[in-house]
Amino acid sequence: MAQRLRVMNCPLRFAAILGAASLLVAASVPATPATMAEEAIAAAEGRVQLGTYQRHLERLASDEFAGRKPATAGESRTVTYLIDEFRRLGLAPGVPAVAGPMAAGKPMASAEASYEQRVPIIEHTFASDSTLRVGNRVLRLPADAVIGTRRVVGESSVRDAAVVFAGYGVVAPEYGWNDYAGLDVRGKTVIVLINDPGFASGDPSLFRGRTMTYYGRWTYKFEEAARQGAAAVLIVHETEPAAYPWEVVQNSWTGPQLGLETADGNAGRAAIEGWITRDSAEALFRDAGSEFAMAKAAAGRSGFRAHPLGNLAASATVRSAVRRSQSSNVLALLRGTERPDEVVIYCAHWDHLGTALSGTDRVFNGAVDNATGVAGLLSIAEALSSSGRPPRRSILFLAVTAEEAGLLGSEYYATHPVVPLARTVAVLNMDAIAFGGPTRDVTVVGSGNSELDRYLQRAAARQQRVLRPEPTPEKGFFFRSDNFSFAKVGVPALYIKLGVEDLELGAAAGQARDDDFYATRYHKVGDQYRPGIDDLRGGLLDLRLLHDVGQQLASERGFPAWARGSEFRAIRERSLRAR
Repeated sequence: MAQRLRVMNCPLRFAAILGAASLLVAASVPATPATMAEEAIAAAEGRVQLGTYQRHLERLASDEFAGRKPATAGESRTVTYLIDEFRRLGLAPGVPAVAGPMAAGKPMASAEASYEQRVPIIEHTFASDSTLRVGNRVLRLPADAVIGTRRVVGESSVRDAAVVFAGYGVVAPEYGWNDYAGLDVRGKTVIVLINDPGFASGDPSLFRGRTMTYYGRWTYKFEEAARQGAAAVLIVHETEPAAYPWEVVQNSWTGPQLGLETADGNAGRAAIEGWITRDSAEALFRDAGSEFAMAKAAAGRSGFRAHPLGNLAASATVRSAVRRSQSSNVLALLRGTERPDEVVIYCAHWDHLGTALSGTDRVFNGAVDNATGVAGLLSIAEALSSSGRPPRRSILFLAVTAEEAGLLGSEYYATHPVVPLARTVAVLNMDAIAFGGPTRDVTVVGSGNSELDRYLQRAAARQQRVLRPEPTPEKGFFFRSDNFSFAKVGVPALYIKLGVEDLELGAAAGQARDDDFYATRYHKVGDQYRPGIDDLRGGLLDLRLLHDVGQQLASERGFPAWARGSEFRAIRERSLRAR
């Protein structure tokens, strides 16, 4: 078994590693003259360089940027660094000087061309005296439940709002499913289940079986209940379908909560949003003379009808201090030569968690999450801008803010695009590029969602690599990164991860690499870059894949489509027809 090569601070070492990586990859599958020729052509096109990637990664993951938290000095330094680099590459500011037809009347418009898209953020800090009562039962916060509000008010409450069990809380025309059919929940409290109907049964013909869909995400549950007019919505937490324990819910809903503000102060959201534990749900169902397990089983079958939960009514109150601030998305444009009004987007979030309140090492450096993605964004930008072959379509490099707070920067861009969504070809998202050696496989998060898989497959073939679906699609990782913000508005989005079949050490080592990251680094101060120890070669291969996919998309006329049956297909088709 070959000894793993390490990335060292030496140009000659870089060259040796790149050559070794190419040989290792080529050895996994017999090469043909055609594939060797394609690789030779691709290698001559100014592709992503390891030295560039390491330089940006080492800088962005350093203490200089203080954990890159929005609305801090760390943000100011990060945004300045990004703008300076984009300007050095000769890329144009991505926010136009004059609002075009697609941007007329939108807030935060730029008076002159700018690299910054200002993102208005609101912060709720909830008081400790929130209360939740359902029937005669007072739920303990946060042991039994957590609650809050998105409304921009000092106090939000519901009083004696009748409780309705709405199953999974899903309205999905493409799956022939409507949990709210024939039901009026205006002014009522809705209790819904996490994930979607296909998860519990595992039936591949029901939604997508164990693979989570958009309708399984907790964010969708709140949004749909609000569209139906509910006054309050409570999601029943269960560890397996949620993919995380109750402690994660508690930690996520305590402390300041960041969000975006609509023109009406988020008045269209339910007055109360929250979660309850399964034990609490079972107790409430018993209070109503019902059984939770039987109700849950019924909710997963076709023909389920939502119904009142006995005579139960809920009352809840939350008080909050609201603070407004601004952060920045950073946008840079490589103009196309033939169809400059059409754009391919490379996206990565620049933010992380800032600094801890105590400890010897207080900086959350966020090396993997997501200095790697931003370093990759800058590296691809340099490769494409210096290739001497301008793209036919424009390419937008988009570094978004506040991903860690709930995809806020990408959501803001998706609802305030500088290029119309109907002319946005696709989004290539880079988030948490793993440290590790070259792998034979490439993990596709959300495999089968769109035609972008075909573009990726062609690029992977040039590296003699194969695609593999994510191993845990039930956890819904596709909906937890910035690609999801674009999918929601219909733009096909690609999100990949380094595979696990390590060419030097095998699949077990690749899995151990991922397990170690989540155990020792993920959202911890241990997420640091160690030059000479952390291996960048595998991530470099993935960046070159995305570089090649972007080149393919920017050189043709077609618009990739969502797969048939996708929950995002209809909105994309409406958008393209309008174009």
